[in-house]
Amino acid sequence: MLKRSLMGLAVLLVCAAGLVFASGRGCFGRHEGPGDVTEMPRPSAVVSQRTVDVASAAETIGVEKPKQILFGDVHVHTTVSFDAFISSLPISQGEGAHPQADACDFARYCSALDFWSITDHAEGLTARNWKETLESIRQCNQVAADPENPDTVAFVGWEWTQVGTTPENHYGHKNVILAHIEDDLVPARPIAATSTLERMRRGMPKPSFGLGLLALLGRDRRYQDFATFAAEHSGLQDCDPGIPERELPRDCVESAATPGELFAKLDEWGHDAIVIPHGTTWGFYTPPGYSWDKQLTASQDDADRQTLLEIYSGHGNSDEYRDWRAIRFDENGKPYCPEPTRDYLPTCWQAGEIIRGRCLEAGMAAEECEQRAVEARANAAAAGEQAHLTVPGARPEDWLDAGQCRDCDQPAFNYRPGGSAQYIMALRNFDDPSQPRRARFGFISSSDNHYARPGTGYKEIYRHGNTESRERILEGSDPVARIFAKPVEEPVAESRPFDYQTTELSGFQLFETERQASFFLTGGLVGVHSEGRNREEIWQALMRKEVYGTSGPRILLWFDLLNPPGSRGAELPMGGQAEMSVNPIFRVRAVGSFEQEPGCPDYAVGSLSEERLQHLCKGECYNPSDRRRPITRIELVRIRPQNHPGEPVASLIESPWRTFECEPDPAGCSVTFEDPDFASDGRDTLYYARAIEAPAPAINAANLRCEYDDEGRCLKVDLCNDTGGSDGDCLAEHEPRAWSSPIFVDFATP
Repeated sequence: MLKRSLMGLAVLLVCAAGLVFASGRGCFGRHEGPGDVTEMPRPSAVVSQRTVDVASAAETIGVEKPKQILFGDVHVHTTVSFDAFISSLPISQGEGAHPQADACDFARYCSALDFWSITDHAEGLTARNWKETLESIRQCNQVAADPENPDTVAFVGWEWTQVGTTPENHYGHKNVILAHIEDDLVPARPIAATSTLERMRRGMPKPSFGLGLLALLGRDRRYQDFATFAAEHSGLQDCDPGIPERELPRDCVESAATPGELFAKLDEWGHDAIVIPHGTTWGFYTPPGYSWDKQLTASQDDADRQTLLEIYSGHGNSDEYRDWRAIRFDENGKPYCPEPTRDYLPTCWQAGEIIRGRCLEAGMAAEECEQRAVEARANAAAAGEQAHLTVPGARPEDWLDAGQCRDCDQPAFNYRPGGSAQYIMALRNFDDPSQPRRARFGFISSSDNHYARPGTGYKEIYRHGNTESRERILEGSDPVARIFAKPVEEPVAESRPFDYQTTELSGFQLFETERQASFFLTGGLVGVHSEGRNREEIWQALMRKEVYGTSGPRILLWFDLLNPPGSRGAELPMGGQAEMSVNPIFRVRAVGSFEQEPGCPDYAVGSLSEERLQHLCKGECYNPSDRRRPITRIELVRIRPQNHPGEPVASLIESPWRTFECEPDPAGCSVTFEDPDFASDGRDTLYYARAIEAPAPAINAANLRCEYDDEGRCLKVDLCNDTGGSDGDCLAEHEPRAWSSPIFVDFATP
């Protein structure tokens, strides 16, 4: 009897172990499929009215023969992306799957975009994911019915998500947008960033008993789906670099370590593509001390493909240059911590202040505490973007506003001014003195939303979903919690070095997720001046850089050079380039966005079920009234690119160079001006405009919500997280804005 009982117990244990093993292999979860696109276009009358509205505003403000202005978002992720899938789990207060079809429906019914592009992280896309993405994008376009006058145009692309550990090996994130969607006109697979692909593989939980137990014992089916997701990404084979692109198997994983390698692979495919850098000042992953300079070298630049720059997104503003740095380097290339200024507190310096305060509180001698502060600053400077990990047990609030741009508008977190749009546009590379290289980017904005919600900035609501912001992740020991939560530590009065080679931390444990939550925004839009609504016409507008970015509202913006040579009276629009010897004359015209009505239009309510309308749009859609918001002022920025190596950049950037106050007229604002210095200075110069709307509440507009003293020092922060109280959206006044693409005026010797 005992023997039979033991045998029965053994059988049960084997079965239980088999069940856990199968669960860890993802046998009981669901593949993250593309979902089903709703097969109902927006009414043609609604689409036509948008065209009429733009034409009417243009006529009122004096624009002759205007092109259509269409709005889109070319930077959106679905839960096929690894980080987006993680954020969809219960551990991070996620709301479950948001696949490719959700992005299409959101763009069509919730945000009512004219065009959009999917850009999931290439590092997490399998061959099956890529095939399903293409099929879903095609379905989205088929719903539009008339390809010459579609209600929305869906493009396909991916994100090349490179992250380096030092300023020397960091290049940053770039979106690759493809012109076409047919099989023979797109690459067989997306191209990942080698460094991030390796990081993702280290951070992705392996099929195991631990993952199986989590999936079985978790209170949500989503954990089973995560086990399936992890299993699908386990054991994927890298492509053989010695085999030509078109001869590789479709299911291998292809990667490029540098922008130069990415451009070379795109050239080998030969398909029409635009490469768009983004997050260039976002210090969440960008090492301190980083600058754009090395990306202007001939080996890392592609002036034909890399033509646009994302100046604003849900991760903040990358417009403005500042002359301070998070760290500096001595003559031997060793990083050291600069002293704070009235405008900037380096994170490495605050590390020393935290340690000094703990030391004094413990009753130690002031001399000993000062020495510990010096050591803490050195450890933090050497740790790069992991400076916060050199202070054991530090709370997010302890860092105050260290690392942040105090006087920037909605800045990216841990701001890196060496990646700002203004810095990039002021640079020249003189490796070939006879032909110096410079960037001539057009400016766009997008959302970088990770919940299949392109164009979330139409209303400042619902921080959880319309931004990337989440509450603090609770500490835990399960495999998923370990991706987010750092081990709990007691504060001590001594710093420690950080070493990438020996750390046991991985994934999001390495980053400042708590303070970052106060910097996530709803995101922006790209506006294009297009000859029409179809795919080719939108693509051509992007290619000629006749584009601009907004912080979310659909501001109408025109910026033109009025006296380009040889034009016979024709104006040169934003994004254009001219050679002149006389002073240029410009005109900026801007019309404010429509005030929004609550709720959703009838076509959205009639096309989506009540449940889906709530799941996607949260019951609030782009729903314009007939009242336009006033433009309060026009700002002009003037930048004169370097004339010789080492020329200081700060003196070349004038921001703003000119400011024009506007009457509060719903018809908009128009200004004409001349640069009186151009001909006499004899320097190449670029100009761009910022159109500013009247203030309005915006999510996270005040970022850390510091209390400052009379000297400008932050005394206390109020983070936007689980301490937000009744103000769950952390609203604050902000001036919505639009950035034109630059007009490049090169000096021509008379």
